[in-house]
Amino acid sequence: MTKRSATTPTPLRRTAGLLAGLALGVAVLAGCSSDGADTDCGLDACTVTFDRGVDASASILGVEAKLIGAQGDQVTVEVAGEQLSLTIGQQAAEVGGFAVTLDSVTDQQVQIRVARNAGG
Repeated sequence: MTKRSATTPTPLRRTAGLLAGLALGVAVLAGCSSDGADTDCGLDACTVTFDRGVDASASILGVEAKLIGAQGDQVTVEVAGEQLSLTIGQQAAEVGGFAVTLDSVTDQQVQIRVARNAGG
């Protein structure tokens, strides 16, 4: 007969498991989906790169972001149901508890950053 002792998780294993669970939770909370766009999200901010010439949109941080149009260095996007006109270098536009900025515009893509406001 083999004698086996019951093993209990060490504090290090418990901590590692807790951290893994938290990381998964953050990934789910910051999760995003897109069509015609690439997203790079953290807990409180996302960078969205829209492909020009297609019906591009992304669901980020619990809101929908869409590329409406772009002409020169001015871009129109819709975030949280409100349309915004943005230019590179302009101060962040506030909408629905988010700060939205235009990072770049090329012939192929438009990149914006959507961040939760600290007070919102």
